[in-house]
Amino acid sequence: MRGLHRLALTCALSLAFAPAFAADAAKPADPAVAAPSRDKALLAYQHDLVSVLAPRADAMPLLAAAILSRPLTDLPKFNNFHGLIDRAAQADGAADIAAAISWTRLADCDSKADACPNASALEQLTTQAPDNAAVWLLKIGEDTRNMKQDAARADLAKAANAKLYEDYAGTSLKALANSVGILPPPADTYDSANASGAAGVQVVLVYGLANAQPQPVLQVTAKLCESAAGDASIKADCLKLGKVLEWGSSPLGRSLGLHLREVLADDPAQQEDAKHARLSLIWQVQSFSRLLGRAQNDAAVAQHLVTIARRGGTEMSLLLTALRDNNIPTEAPADWKPPSASQPQG
Repeated sequence: MRGLHRLALTCALSLAFAPAFAADAAKPADPAVAAPSRDKALLAYQHDLVSVLAPRADAMPLLAAAILSRPLTDLPKFNNFHGLIDRAAQADGAADIAAAISWTRLADCDSKADACPNASALEQLTTQAPDNAAVWLLKIGEDTRNMKQDAARADLAKAANAKLYEDYAGTSLKALANSVGILPPPADTYDSANASGAAGVQVVLVYGLANAQPQPVLQVTAKLCESAAGDASIKADCLKLGKVLEWGSSPLGRSLGLHLREVLADDPAQQEDAKHARLSLIWQVQSFSRLLGRAQNDAAVAQHLVTIARRGGTEMSLLLTALRDNNIPTEAPADWKPPSASQPQG
């Protein structure tokens, strides 16, 4: 059985979005001056967006306000993350996105006190979304951390029998994309080295903040499954879970599902098919990352990325739509190999 080092490509997907905005963009002439000044302006703009959205009475804009408020400090209780996410849960329309709100509330916790994710939000998710494998992967992480191995095994069985994998990133993207246009970005939030203007600022906020939403620690599940060589029941559950993940909402979840099939399937043809599919997935994520980089110099690309986020869907469906709309192949070229972590993406 291949080892956990094969999961490196899976884990690398989580980093693919972070450098996207810088990947193809020119650097400022004096980054020591320009970058801190723009960062300060962006935070002030987020603060203004929160102030405008906070009085709303419906759940989606309050969810967006909560996500926007997370990096901010010195906010009044009415406008801080804790207050806004609680209000979102009680607002008009909250029932339609209840699980997405609880998912965001996972981050309402004290990491310094080792109290993350938020325990009550996780417990609520187990009743709001019992058929969501992502919830049980969160539980696997928590029970493993607390050395509750029997509970983690039960979580794995529940994840394997779930109907879907959903991390609600699509809901976060939709909420943010429909809210950032409420105020035009000030000129000092623009990157003077790039040409996309206000649309580029919106892309940075929408995709940057949505990508910072809570995620299960997938390596914990991978390790649990890969250690199951001598346990037929765990292996069966892991293969069953893999099928759920392969059709999940998240590139990270899909990558883990393909990884599980590649390392656990008995049929070499299935192993090879999973390997090829995962290579194409990495190609898709890196192509989308480059597209986000292009958006900083192309207002039309930036506007389109915000527009498709406003329509909703899952992170995976949005990614594939963006690639197809920009005539970017969704299959990796036959001779393509993913760059190693030490190689620059280009």
